[in-house]
Amino acid sequence: MISSGICFLSHKLLTVTIGIFKRNTMSIVTFEKPVPKVAESDWYYKITELKESCDEHRRYAFVLRNESQRLRNDTDVTTYWGTHRTNSKIFDRRIEITRWKNLIELSYKNLQKEIKDLKIEKEKTEKFIEFLNLNFTVTNHCLSIRDERGDADLCHDIASIELKKEQHTLEKLKNLLVEACQIAWEKINKLEELEIHVGEDLDKKNNTINIDSDLLEMTKDSINFSLKPDPLRVPKDFNTYEKWLQQCINIKQTIENELISSTKLRETMFVPQNKTINDLLAQNDKVNYALRRRIYDTERIKNELEWQKWNMLTDKDKFLKEIEKLENALYRKLNPKMLVDTRCEERLYRTGVELCLDKTTIGLHKEQFELDNTIKMLNDKLNQTKALHNILIEQINVLDEELKNKTHALDVDQKCLQYRVQLDGRSCC
Repeated sequence: MISSGICFLSHKLLTVTIGIFKRNTMSIVTFEKPVPKVAESDWYYKITELKESCDEHRRYAFVLRNESQRLRNDTDVTTYWGTHRTNSKIFDRRIEITRWKNLIELSYKNLQKEIKDLKIEKEKTEKFIEFLNLNFTVTNHCLSIRDERGDADLCHDIASIELKKEQHTLEKLKNLLVEACQIAWEKINKLEELEIHVGEDLDKKNNTINIDSDLLEMTKDSINFSLKPDPLRVPKDFNTYEKWLQQCINIKQTIENELISSTKLRETMFVPQNKTINDLLAQNDKVNYALRRRIYDTERIKNELEWQKWNMLTDKDKFLKEIEKLENALYRKLNPKMLVDTRCEERLYRTGVELCLDKTTIGLHKEQFELDNTIKMLNDKLNQTKALHNILIEQINVLDEELKNKTHALDVDQKCLQYRVQLDGRSCC
């Protein structure tokens, strides 16, 4: 466009020059360049078009510049808050790991103390077994001496009976203590293995806390970081948070269970003699108590099941009424659905420019969508209600069967308790 304008001005200048020279000489012929000439209106149009093109590009550049600035601001804000949220998560994670570390560390100290106490108690029990061996020697020697009697004196008198009882009691007590020592030795090995495992877990948690602390100290202006080739890779031994939490709970629970078990073991090693004498009475009392408690629990559960059955029967009746109401509500939506479908169909028969997506059509479509959605929700709710009604019926049948079993169990337990009345007058011997 600019080149055409320059050519046009050159042609004009050449024509004027030739004309002036012609007035002076009157013998020179004027020649024009044989190219198409651009009209002045076209020239103005091209200039105007060029101006509008420049304005359009300037407007686009202005919009793009503003969008770029807004994008930079948005990305800066997003990056800042993303880093802030990450720091908060790392900080919360460090607090959580520290809390679990403190809990496990406290249990770890209790575990170490329990191992020490259990070893001391095992040594005391071994010394008591040595004392029992001395008693065995004395008792056996007494029996051997009494066997030297002859004739009528060699009989089973009260002394012999008491010695035999003592021997039997000592044998039973020794077996009990030896078994307790064996269990204590196995328990010590198990606790020591658990101590090693917990110590390794605490070392891992301390290492994790140190890593998170170092990460919290990093900022975007730090110098000890760089781009990594694949920072989002997932190692083969990568665990989920739920697995980690469950492992922490399991470790703590395992320590507590082992401590409770070890404490009970030490307690059983304190009073083995009395345990031997009181086993029969205690066991019978335990059985009687268990039977009475079982009868009580069974009656309570039976009453609870009967109450649940009554409630479920009531709910079943309510659900039947609710199903009927939902079916009626669904039926009442049929006529509005047919109405809106007919209106939509009839408006499709408009012709020409009248067949347009006006507000009425949009409203009809919206009404149809809402009706379809309403019918779908009613159908879903009706299906859910019917399914739950069937479940209630099945549950009522289950309750009937359970009530039958509970009644039979009550009869059996009461007969057992009545039969055990004859054991109440027994002696410790």
